[in-house]
Amino acid sequence: MIEARHLRVLRAVAATGSFSAAARELGCTQPAVSQQMKALETSAGTPLLIRTGREMRLTQAGEALVRHASGILAGLTAAEEEIAAIAGLRAGRVRLVSFPSGSSTLVPTALAALRAEHPGTRVSLVEAEPPRSVEMLREGDCDVALAFRYEGAHATEDWDDLVVRTLFADRLVGLVPEGHRLAGAGSVTIDAFADDPWIAGCPRCRRQLVEVCRGAGFAPRIDFATDDYPAVVGLVGAGLGVAVLPELAIESVRPKGARTVTVEPAVRREIVALTLPDLAQVPAVGATLDHLAKAATR
Repeated sequence: MIEARHLRVLRAVAATGSFSAAARELGCTQPAVSQQMKALETSAGTPLLIRTGREMRLTQAGEALVRHASGILAGLTAAEEEIAAIAGLRAGRVRLVSFPSGSSTLVPTALAALRAEHPGTRVSLVEAEPPRSVEMLREGDCDVALAFRYEGAHATEDWDDLVVRTLFADRLVGLVPEGHRLAGAGSVTIDAFADDPWIAGCPRCRRQLVEVCRGAGFAPRIDFATDDYPAVVGLVGAGLGVAVLPELAIESVRPKGARTVTVEPAVRREIVALTLPDLAQVPAVGATLDHLAKAATR
């Protein structure tokens, strides 16, 4: 009989490539990992790993079991949480992952309201940008993922297996130094910045920037690129270039020495909260989704 604890060990070995690395990740000993893997192979009736030197490689059976492991473990977590809530043992536990500007704007309001309404609910928070955050959800490493996708990019986002709660549309705005020629403009087209140096944001934002500029007939000259929004704002404020940032990111940072301008045509990203269908039935997860939605309306 295949046990959930054995599946967790198999997934850790597959992710890290060795028994010793898996043991460090799981907080146990290397012999314990080896023993549980032997038990799992006995239950499966076939080898799941091929040992090549210091590394482990999955067999075809091992790959199949790892593919199913995330869904099985997520379903077990959902069942445990729902039963615990029904039994009144505890209000629940929610593991939330969010992109940075969401963590500093939506998440605090949502979690404060959640704690006030359900003081027994425990919430943990880690940060990751999509698509990594979505991978974490599918792999069973979180219960709710606060993520985003840009307009026009829907065809590349395969979220059909997830519960998608759309929160709001976050418009991109231009950010220029205070002394910039367009600092006082109410609205500009993006090709007005064709000759300016650019400061670009996260990898997905950079790709979006290049696509939008290409559509306007020019290629942006990117002098600086950073995943840190305060750094983008600081570089613009120092007069080193212009940028296009989501309004949510600018809301989380005080733009010193920089001014915002409306950029046309409008480019937006859709802010969403994601979970798995089984987890959506867990009361604590549902309450978290509801409070994220309420925070978005504010």
